[in-house]
Amino acid sequence: MKKLADEIQNADYHELDVTSLDSMRAFVDTAREQHGRVDVLVNNAGVMLLSRVEALRIDEWNQMIDVNLRGTLHGIAAVLPHMRSEKSGHIINVASTAAHRVDPTAAVYCATKFAVRVLSEGLRQENEDVRVTVVSPGYTKTELADHGTDQEVRTAVRAATDQIGLPAEAVADAIAYAIAQPDTVDVNEVLIRPTSQG
Repeated sequence: MKKLADEIQNADYHELDVTSLDSMRAFVDTAREQHGRVDVLVNNAGVMLLSRVEALRIDEWNQMIDVNLRGTLHGIAAVLPHMRSEKSGHIINVASTAAHRVDPTAAVYCATKFAVRVLSEGLRQENEDVRVTVVSPGYTKTELADHGTDQEVRTAVRAATDQIGLPAEAVADAIAYAIAQPDTVDVNEVLIRPTSQG
């Protein structure tokens, strides 16, 4: 990531661990010190460790809960007080089309992403000054499919991703669209899929 930040003009790099509230708060504090405020937070950290529930890969379940859900909550906790005091801001939570359906081998992953979607809607309803958007991408060409200990499932997901996956830029464009709207317009949810995804 530092290499990418170096390639982008006017970009800062700060390593953080979304599973640590202290780390998220330090990240936000650094951004506020350097730029005066935080206008937008994109909660995009996620892991997808797919396997059948009966495989009882409990450590993988906990990792998905910690990163996908608890990490999103930590991001919200780190920025929301500042955004509320500024009476403006935008929180973008990246969920997944898995927040809208359940597939075999993805029950726990879907549960965490459904929780992010529900959390986002509750946060939106509680705030009149802070905009909240949930972005739910389908198959996207990232490293997300390369993890998990069920090799058969990982291979199948990687093949589907390579065949039909969206470029990551398509998801970035959806996020940029939501951010670009006037402060009086809150794009609540964006679903974005490859045309050929069922």
